[in-house]
Amino acid sequence: MRLPPLPAAAAASALLLLAVARPSSAFRSAPAAAPLRAVVASVRRSDCDVRRSSSSPRPRFQRFPQRRRWELRMADAAAAVEPNGEDAPASTTTTGGGTATIPNEIFNLVKSIVGAGVLSLPAGIAAFGDAPSATIPAAVLIGVIGFFSAYGFSLIGRVCSYTGGRSYRDAWSGSVGDETSWIPAATCTFKTCFATVSYSMILADTVRALLVTAGFETTRTAALLGVTGTTLLPLCLLKNLSSLAPFSLVGIAGMFYTAVAMAMRYFGGAYRLGVPAVKGSKAAAVPAGKYLADVAANYQPKFGTLGASAALSPNVFILVCMLSTAYMAHFNAPKFFVELKDNTIERYNKVVGASFGISVLLFALVGSLGFLTFGSASSGLILNNYSGKDVLMSFSRVAVAVSIVFSFPLAFVGARDGWLDLLRVPAEKRTDGLLTKATLAILSGITVVATQLKELAFIMSLAGATLGNALIYVYPALMFRSAVKGMGEKASKGLKREVPFAMFSALLGVVMGCIGAKMAFGLL
Repeated sequence: MRLPPLPAAAAASALLLLAVARPSSAFRSAPAAAPLRAVVASVRRSDCDVRRSSSSPRPRFQRFPQRRRWELRMADAAAAVEPNGEDAPASTTTTGGGTATIPNEIFNLVKSIVGAGVLSLPAGIAAFGDAPSATIPAAVLIGVIGFFSAYGFSLIGRVCSYTGGRSYRDAWSGSVGDETSWIPAATCTFKTCFATVSYSMILADTVRALLVTAGFETTRTAALLGVTGTTLLPLCLLKNLSSLAPFSLVGIAGMFYTAVAMAMRYFGGAYRLGVPAVKGSKAAAVPAGKYLADVAANYQPKFGTLGASAALSPNVFILVCMLSTAYMAHFNAPKFFVELKDNTIERYNKVVGASFGISVLLFALVGSLGFLTFGSASSGLILNNYSGKDVLMSFSRVAVAVSIVFSFPLAFVGARDGWLDLLRVPAEKRTDGLLTKATLAILSGITVVATQLKELAFIMSLAGATLGNALIYVYPALMFRSAVKGMGEKASKGLKREVPFAMFSALLGVVMGCIGAKMAFGLL
């Protein structure tokens, strides 16, 4: 019997929304969760319980460069403590001049989080289970990883509020130190390279499927070479990519459309396995789904007995690391903090909580619906499982292809510029000729790798286990600890209490990364 994923997904989403957007209320009535409640509550107040008076000098941070800017930032972020010793409400003092409203920021952040990576999540569930009940622990994991991802995103913004940093590298330089700022810069560069390889792999499968649907037989490699030469290369050579921004709307709309289409196909039984009538039984035969015969044998639904208990298997870390890639938007956290109007920590956390909550819900829906339809046969790109004659899903392929085509140059330019930064090529030497040569070289390498790799789940899980876990869990915690340590005696008790929890999230990222990387290679 198939279990609908909606209750578990909704529960996971609700937990994240409560814990991040209004954390103290989420755990107020749970005595057993008192330690976690205290830590989460400290997140809200630790930025504003530094005592100061009008006559006291501003905090000074001997450890950090650009000290005066730090003093002004920290003074603006701090709030008074009530005379009776209780913490005051979260700071309402702004630390920037952004113009984006909370709804605008939520929409843009959801758009950044929810990408084509969500289409690999059914394969992540299939990595440890093959029975419908496996969606229950999967939905819980989606919620838990979403919570820790949101916490890391929040930490980055808070460090930027302390340091005045406007980029991931700035935040690291102002907290940990400038001499090692190349570490997060290199990580972001490699992460964007993995993203472009994933995009190319998805385009190869999607464009080929669309051409086959239109009656043109072609290979995966030919399809990728064609779309790269005719579309991706000219877009990547553009000097100004701002004209591509409106097309990103197609991506988020396409993901929501895909979730609805997958729900219609699952509940409509269009891909269910046929069950013949048993002689002597009153049970009637169950006809096969409408499109089942058009699906390749290796993509047809396959179910077994590994259900919820299979989540205790080490293979579950494949899904965990895929989620680290799926939730990845953290290198843009400083941008979202700086551009937010009246960017207090409280307002910023509202953006983070709502955005990750919506993403959790969509991830749980797509992951569960895909797995419930195809079970252990779920492809690393779930759209591959659907028939080429299924018009409803063909529209999903078109939306995904258009989204990736116009998102690819944005990610590619980040990778190209990242390599030039790592190679210390000064801005004045980045001529049009050099940029063209770099574009041709890097794009060629990405295309060659994408033609050789066919398992998207491997790329997603490996990138998540290594680079994703570092950017989401490890680096934010290290920056936060260094920032608090640099405050010296001015650091509040709330901030000091939070440091162990932040380091716990970093340790969690390291453990998940080590196990997940090992399990990822098992997918090859």
